[in-house]
Amino acid sequence: MKKKCHNRIHDKDLYTKAFIVFTTFMVCFFMSGCSPAKYREDIDKTADKILAEKQYDATGKRTKFSINRPSDILRKRLLKGQNLPVSSPASLGAEKLQEIEHWPEKGYPHETTGGKITDINDVNGIVVISLLDALQIGAYNSFDYQTRKEEIFQTALELELERDEFRNSFFAQIQNLVSTDTTGNRTVSGTVTSGSVGVSRRFMNGAEVTSSIGIDFANLLTNGREFSRGLSADMTISIPLLRGSGRHIVTEPLIQAERNVIYAFWDFEQFKKDFAVGVATRYLTVLQQLDEIKNTASDYRSRIDTANRSRRLADAGRIQEIEVDQAVQQELSARQSWIRATQSYKRELDSFKVFLGLPPDADLELDPNELEKLIGPAMEMINEAQERALIDESPIITEDNEEQALVEIMEPDYKNAGPYEIKEPNAIQLAFFNRLDLKRTEGQVYDAQRAVVVAADALRAELTFLGEGRIGSGRSIGSTGLPNATFVANEGVFSSLVTLDLPFERTLEAVNYRNSYIALERSVRDVQTLEDSIKIDIRNSLRDSLEARENMYIQAKAVAVAQKRVKSVNMFLDAGRAQIRDLLEAQDALLEAQNALTAAIVRYRISELNIQRDMGVLEIDENGLWKEYFSGEQLNVKEENLYY
Repeated sequence: MKKKCHNRIHDKDLYTKAFIVFTTFMVCFFMSGCSPAKYREDIDKTADKILAEKQYDATGKRTKFSINRPSDILRKRLLKGQNLPVSSPASLGAEKLQEIEHWPEKGYPHETTGGKITDINDVNGIVVISLLDALQIGAYNSFDYQTRKEEIFQTALELELERDEFRNSFFAQIQNLVSTDTTGNRTVSGTVTSGSVGVSRRFMNGAEVTSSIGIDFANLLTNGREFSRGLSADMTISIPLLRGSGRHIVTEPLIQAERNVIYAFWDFEQFKKDFAVGVATRYLTVLQQLDEIKNTASDYRSRIDTANRSRRLADAGRIQEIEVDQAVQQELSARQSWIRATQSYKRELDSFKVFLGLPPDADLELDPNELEKLIGPAMEMINEAQERALIDESPIITEDNEEQALVEIMEPDYKNAGPYEIKEPNAIQLAFFNRLDLKRTEGQVYDAQRAVVVAADALRAELTFLGEGRIGSGRSIGSTGLPNATFVANEGVFSSLVTLDLPFERTLEAVNYRNSYIALERSVRDVQTLEDSIKIDIRNSLRDSLEARENMYIQAKAVAVAQKRVKSVNMFLDAGRAQIRDLLEAQDALLEAQNALTAAIVRYRISELNIQRDMGVLEIDENGLWKEYFSGEQLNVKEENLYY
């Protein structure tokens, strides 16, 4: 008897030591191998893989996509290189923050390189950027641009969560219970150390399976210090047979998550086009303001010369003193206009810097040659149109009244249309084919249809099969006197349960079902609304292009007439046949015409970008650079049938 008891105690010690060693090993393994950095790196790799897959599905191409911005982007280099004031370390980026107490990853976020996407190296002095520079700078520095990229990344994380619902999910638990009972005739104390490991899995048909293996070590610390080991295994399966069953119902959240990533990429592509056009519009608007400074400065010098000239003429008795006063007043007014134009330029430039994500106090200027590149081709087009005499201004004499000449008003035509002034139906069809926001809205109709199917499924009866099996047995302080448990396949507890929930009360489900049809109708109306909006955008863009082109011709003629007028008035003034007021009015007209011509050229260029954006044919790469592209092959339309 003593030998048997001794063997039992020996077995207890052996099992206890083995369990402690195993537990210690597992704890050390998981504590050392699952750091926050490892989790972050793993989930980043998973999200990057999803994004690469879905980007190709959404756009048909694979490009570099990352939400990690380099530490040497232009914004940070300007702040440091030009010694600009900052409010806190956060101004220079998250990597510059001081790590707070209990920070999980030492040295993260860390500094990285790769932000020098342009040839801008020296930021200590004045930085001059071209339009292409501005596009790339915005893609790397704009706050809104970065937020849009992070939104795509987060949809990938949401998709990963949905995918994880249908993977094997392992679990393990170790616990130690110390118990003392003093309510009886004698005090009873003991310990129970339990461990379990298992796996659960949800299948796409709705079935859920969970299985686990557990081991218990129950040790009585009083009354003979009895010891017993428990060993058990169990499995549970649940299968929906009616409501909630079927792959199309169970995987609906997963399907929607997959589509949401596609939608996010479509939204981002549309955002990139809007952003690029916005950069160009603001860039050219700032240059237009700069050109206005040049015009007002030239006008100011001319007004100074006119005032001095009037003084000399008055001293010679050739004009009255009141004309001198008029010239001086115009000089002062010209100075005010020059100052106003200068300050307006600075305000526009600061606003543009912030739009790009750069500090407004950075010493940065735009390349004025970009406006010259724009004006040169525009003037060539204007000169060609004038040479061809597209506008017939000759009067027509009617037979009814030959003395009264009636001038025929010619409607603007498309004989000298630009490359993007195409036939309206073709432009609309191009937009319907290429607009990603329309694809997204049409996709949401399919989402709403699936929602109807899911809502209809919830109206059915619920029939669920539940099966459970368990072999072996566990141990507690009260069962320490039992022999050690073992696995015996034919000695277990097995049960099954079928639950039928009849659809007597389905008011909530019926309301949801009816609402799903309303949501479907709304999604259809969203498509129709966007379709009409696209048509309006296209029609207005084409009208803007035509108006801007005609305005260029008109303002070019106005500048020529104003220049001729100033020259003529100067000659007449020298001959004593004109007054100072005539010269002042001619100078006003010249300044107005010069500013209007620049504005018309800029507006026409912006209209070209707008129409490409509205048709969805403006392509933007990962660096924010655009590719202006147009071809009749996109619609299987012959090139000669595409234009007016």
